[in-house]
Amino acid sequence: MLLLCVLRASAQELEPRAYSPAPVGTNFIGLTYSRLSGQVLTDPSLPVSNIHADINAVSLGYVRVFDLAGYTAQLGVLAPFVSGNVSGDVLDSPTQVHRAGLGDVRFRLAVDLLGGRALTPEEFARRVPGTIVGVSLTVVAPTGQYEPAHLVNVGTNRWAFKPEFGISQPLGNWFLEATAGVWLFTDNDSFLGNKRRSQAPLAALQLHAGYTFHPGLWLAFDAGFYAGGTTTVNGVGNDDRQNNSRYGITLAIPVTRGWSAKLAVSNGLLVRAGGNYKAISLALQYRWFN
Repeated sequence: MLLLCVLRASAQELEPRAYSPAPVGTNFIGLTYSRLSGQVLTDPSLPVSNIHADINAVSLGYVRVFDLAGYTAQLGVLAPFVSGNVSGDVLDSPTQVHRAGLGDVRFRLAVDLLGGRALTPEEFARRVPGTIVGVSLTVVAPTGQYEPAHLVNVGTNRWAFKPEFGISQPLGNWFLEATAGVWLFTDNDSFLGNKRRSQAPLAALQLHAGYTFHPGLWLAFDAGFYAGGTTTVNGVGNDDRQNNSRYGITLAIPVTRGWSAKLAVSNGLLVRAGGNYKAISLALQYRWFN
């Protein structure tokens, strides 16, 4: 239960340039290390308090850019390995739990509809940057390690879906972006044994403003707002509706031909429920063309 609150981070990530165009035939493979650390705010009716979590995750991801009916499309997969410690007071008794294992695999299909005509590398090099309007669908599969008898788990034992709309507008070397989506969750029917845990939809809005110093080197300022996500267990509601906001910064740096790195840092701004956590991630990515 406690780790589920922390893993709301996966629904509260800040990701600039999610709809950036690329030529057809581009492939990306990347390795990302992420660390989340901070307090977990739980339902006040639960007999738990002073909850603190330190979560480390290493994720391997792959993205392929292809032509979908004349539009630029991206299909990606991300597989994480998670290790974490959760500590706190349960019935006023100090408790600490460690969990490690494979996390839930994530898939994402994105299509640039406006300004996203599928281009070869040669055509892409001659394009004039313009407004991009895209849509995407993210699917999180229940592949992570999960034991029904445990309060703390790495996996969530449910499916999650996020349809999203995004727009990106270049202004010289600057760029402005906004995305709006909603997380939809299936039920976990093996919560604490055979209980059923449900979660209401969680709306997510992201705003980004950034500056490109030269191709591959850019800096973005990020903000995210999240509302909803109330949970119920066997039909009994919890007082855990989210009304949260986060802020952060992302820096992308070219390393050498085909290689790049990205550093992202974020923190909670206003948090009603979920994790008031600090997050830092470092990604190394390689790009090649077919």
